[in-house]
Amino acid sequence: MTMPETDTTDAAETDAVADAEDAAEAAPSEIRGGAPAEAAEPDRSHLPLERRIEAILMVADEPQGAVHLATALRAPVKAVKAAIEALRDDYDGKPVGDRPAGPERGFELREVGGGWRIYVREGYDVDAADFVLTQTPTRLSQAALETLAVIAYKQPITRGAVAAIRAVNVDSVVRTLLGRGLIREAFADSETGAIHYETTELLLTQLGLNSLDELPPISPLLPDGEEELPL
Repeated sequence: MTMPETDTTDAAETDAVADAEDAAEAAPSEIRGGAPAEAAEPDRSHLPLERRIEAILMVADEPQGAVHLATALRAPVKAVKAAIEALRDDYDGKPVGDRPAGPERGFELREVGGGWRIYVREGYDVDAADFVLTQTPTRLSQAALETLAVIAYKQPITRGAVAAIRAVNVDSVVRTLLGRGLIREAFADSETGAIHYETTELLLTQLGLNSLDELPPISPLLPDGEEELPL
């Protein structure tokens, strides 16, 4: 039986409208009259997750939790946790999956304050310390001296608290002071994972002091005779 001409026409029009809508969706946003779409970030999922985590841990100043790493790398938390365990075993010279055991590294992956961070392995602490302390000494910058003073008078103190007092970023300065052996990590906050810093015996030696109690009072050096540095 022959279909009515009107029905055939309606079907053709419906198909044409559908095709036009599909084409509009596929067209760039600026052609459709909307705002330009943001350029998509390069896909890095083909890179080994272990190495991506390793790269972050090499430059991180604070312990990094699995959830934080998963968010940064857009990877499943379960996969990140497995990759962290694989990295730790790899550094410890243990076999990982199908990979045979390799040499124990001079560094290790430690879980501190709810996160993970790369540290010098205990057996090599002396070598690392000797290297740092025997380098040609140079004068500390004004920024380093100010940061060192804040830590000395307010220790133990986090890097964020030091930055709040000085009203500037102190990441690189803290790394310099750590490298010089003038400060060290005292402990990590159990809730936030923030590292608290304190001065070392080397600083006392450099200043010719027997203890921190011999530091001069800070209040005469502050405006209006304030008793302590602001928080």
